[in-house]
Amino acid sequence: MSIRVLGTGAADGWPNPFCRCASCSSARSAGRVRAQTCAVVDTFLLDFGPETARTAERCEVSLASIRHVLLTHDHPDHTAPAFLLYRSWVTSPDDPLDVVGPASVIASARQWLAPETNVRFHVVAAGDTLELSGGVVRVLGAQHTEGAVLYDVSAPSGRVLYATDTGPLPDATVAAASEAAYDVVLMEETFGDLLTHGTDHLDLPAFAEQVRRLREVGAITDDTDLVAVHLSHHNPPTPELARRLAAYGARIVDDGSPVGRVSVDHDWGTSVPPGDSKVPQSREDPDPRHQPGGRTLVIGGARSGKSTEAERLLAAAADVTYVATSYPRSEDPEWVERVRLHQQQRPQHWSTIESLDLVGLLQSEGGPLLIDCLTLWLTRVMDEHDGWDDEAWAGGGAEKVAAAVDALASAWRTTTRRVVAVTNEVGQGLVPDRASLRRFRDEMGRLNSRIAAETEDVRWCVAGRVTAL
Repeated sequence: MSIRVLGTGAADGWPNPFCRCASCSSARSAGRVRAQTCAVVDTFLLDFGPETARTAERCEVSLASIRHVLLTHDHPDHTAPAFLLYRSWVTSPDDPLDVVGPASVIASARQWLAPETNVRFHVVAAGDTLELSGGVVRVLGAQHTEGAVLYDVSAPSGRVLYATDTGPLPDATVAAASEAAYDVVLMEETFGDLLTHGTDHLDLPAFAEQVRRLREVGAITDDTDLVAVHLSHHNPPTPELARRLAAYGARIVDDGSPVGRVSVDHDWGTSVPPGDSKVPQSREDPDPRHQPGGRTLVIGGARSGKSTEAERLLAAAADVTYVATSYPRSEDPEWVERVRLHQQQRPQHWSTIESLDLVGLLQSEGGPLLIDCLTLWLTRVMDEHDGWDDEAWAGGGAEKVAAAVDALASAWRTTTRRVVAVTNEVGQGLVPDRASLRRFRDEMGRLNSRIAAETEDVRWCVAGRVTAL
């Protein structure tokens, strides 16, 4: 008995055989070929596309014991019903097989049934429940082609949500999933950072949002093995995708991999596809599920991608408070536009606070905090104590700024909240020609060092790429 993902690729697999993009090229270099998505749960086979039989052979998974085939919809990468004919050539008619799917799928499959073959067809729609010899199947709605469904399978090896193909999950599906705490969730993530695809599939932000919704109703828990499937070359290369998904408590696996909590590293909850030394080890990218009070500092230069990275880290979290440390109002049109764009890219369910009181927020109870950013916080602290003036600095301003930094570092060290803070690296350019700017550069460097010393997860951003420090 086991749960295995046979295929993890989208309709065209990954790499796409006609493509030379960086994502496809890196997959080829690593020798990783992903076939169309399908999975085995004990005696259940979920989807049977044109590559499923060969994928099973390559992965040394026998389909001889399969007694139930669950088909989600009639797109050819998910339903290749000629398998019924092939099976009839080698299997005794006494071996029963249940074929389950929407009406259009079953109509297509019937024509491949050989005479006197013991196959039982089950036409299903969202909301149906089937009790079969291998377990219980609940049929859930998908946002995809007409009639497409998803499956909730309860079998001896565990309870599995098979959620591909679909766009954002229908409300009824999320409500139905609230009745389960899944052992495994296999959820599609087709389009990566391509947000203009206009299809009923998920991209990375939409994937994170579905994770948040399923966590909110208890369908995904800290014990759920969440695996992204239906992957395409619109995703970033495997190492970067693995790193990004880890922030949502999700992972990617190679075709043929066993899934379930027994297959996940006990201490860190993430896994690395075998044989790929280029994929960051999980200890370099800790799983936020295992650090409820965890601190992350994201540092980089201007337009390095640091705010985007910080927002990604909490995209699947509920009850996030975005703490804006800039001055609340500005007459500068360019600055107003920057603020507007930042606000636009945040999830709509986040709340925003404009505050300089980081100490109070860190010391209070509550959900995750995203602080953007420490550089603007220090700027306002310097303004408050006239830190730009040489005489004021020497006359007590330095001590007041130091006291504010000490208080922040102390609150950061002792906070029980999940917190992600953004900060700027300002010390790698030319040396400023004014004492006040050199002073700010030095104070910013000291603040970053103080916070980083109390942080278990520090990330350096440059050119949109992220490295763990």
